[in-house]
This record gives sequence, C-alpha cells and structure tokens, in this order.
Amino acid sequence: MAKLSTAELIDAFKELTLLELSEFVKEFETTFDVTAAAPAAVVTAGPVGAAPAAAEEQDEFDVVLESAGDKKIQVIKVVREVVSGLGLKEAKELVEAAPKALLEKVDKEAAEAAKEKLEAAGAKIAIK
Repeated sequence: MAKLSTAELIDAFKELTLLELSEFVKEFETTFDVTAAAPAAVVTAGPVGAAPAAAEEQDEFDVVLESAGDKKIQVIKVVREVVSGLGLKEAKELVEAAPKALLEKVDKEAAEAAKEKLEAAGAKIAIK
C-alpha cells in the first residue's frame, strides 16, 4: 500500500461528509486508543492582591444538560433543534451521556432561550 502525503490525506478528508468524518475520528480514536478532544486549560493563580476575573460581567455561557428527565424523546427532539447539525443518533447519544455540555460559549440570550426550550421538554439544565 502506498503511503499518502499529508496533502493527499487533506484532499481525501475534504471529500467526506461531516458524518463520515465524525465516524472516521471515532474509529481512529478506537484504533489508536487516543482522543481528539482538546486538552483542558490549566488555571493558574494570579497575584495575591489582584481582583478575580470572575468579577467582570460574564458574556459567554455554557448550557449543560444535567438530565433528560422522564420525557427523553421530547428532550432529544429539542436537543436537535437547539444544537445545529445533529442527527437523531448523535442527539440521542448526547442526551444519554448527561451531564453533558450542549452549547458552549454562547451569549446570554441564546443560553436562556435554549434552557427555556429544554426545560419545557422536561430536561434539567444548568447554565455555567
């Protein structure tokens, strides 16, 4: 088998759909026992007399699904509405993996709207 160059691999990936690429990443992670997730940022303590950064107005929020509650199917439907580009399978996996972040770094209005829709469907939501 001929070895592909990086450019040839990139060209091959450009021809894949997002779903095919997602499946490839999962298979790659399984085969090589690695993860494609970004490493967590390391938080360091600032100077003793410095004001904490949290005192500033927060402008980016994460919407976290704590649990699906009793109406799991309705929650899956709403998750598909709130998180763009999810298929039924991906939305189901996301709901079953609770607690799980659904939206990250969204503005306050979007976070509140998503929370309202999801709670109306029966889910337990936290905004962080």
